[in-house]
Amino acid sequence: MAGLPRRLGHAEEATLGEHLEELRGRLFVTLGAIAVGTVVAFVFHNDVLNWLNRPLPANHHRLATFGVAEPFTVTITVSIYAGFLLALPVVLWQMWLFFAPAVDPVAERKVLALAACAFVLGAAGVAFGYWILLPRAVHFLTNYDNAHFRHLIRASSYYSFVVTVLVGIVIVFQTPLVVLGLVALGVLSSQTLRRHRRMGYLITAAIALALPGPDPVTTFLELLPMWLLFEASIWVAVIFERRRARAAPASATLGG
Repeated sequence: MAGLPRRLGHAEEATLGEHLEELRGRLFVTLGAIAVGTVVAFVFHNDVLNWLNRPLPANHHRLATFGVAEPFTVTITVSIYAGFLLALPVVLWQMWLFFAPAVDPVAERKVLALAACAFVLGAAGVAFGYWILLPRAVHFLTNYDNAHFRHLIRASSYYSFVVTVLVGIVIVFQTPLVVLGLVALGVLSSQTLRRHRRMGYLITAAIALALPGPDPVTTFLELLPMWLLFEASIWVAVIFERRRARAAPASATLGG
């Protein structure tokens, strides 16, 4: 049985065939991790479905299906999503190992630090979306105009809504890293961000309206963390610029 693909060293030369062989091995590991994650999720699909249904009102915990095979297909689809989420650390790690030889060790540490920050922000986004945003949005939507509508929540539509909202809020929580990247590239500066703060709030409001959430409650709950994260991004940019300014004279001294 072949072992795991070997990670190439920094700037290590390899033939095209060796790169393709490494890519094939990493794809095999990635697909294997997703398959194992999907099987594990399917074995525990009752717990997964109960966790996803928790934001629903008590009288809607049993969702509607409109086909003979829909309960099974929905369970398989949810298991695949959950399996991919379980395998995501392996997927990202295999991607990184493939591209890491092109990155010098100093930049590698920075990339890994940014990845750790992205993970923490993403976890915070999932927590905010699941425990704060979803229950309030679902409560509003499932109780809207009960005098004219009988709410039958279809399983596939509900799970698609949950995934879309959670993915959207995770993307929102990456705002500080996006701003930091633009500052590092010289596209933005902390002074520009502070000078055009009102414009930044307007842009974030427009993004909140474009994000998943067909009701004002969801949109408003998405907008609040976006404004807070935008404000935090300004201070992150200030700290980054100060550190870069202190590092520049030291680099010039070493170079001289």
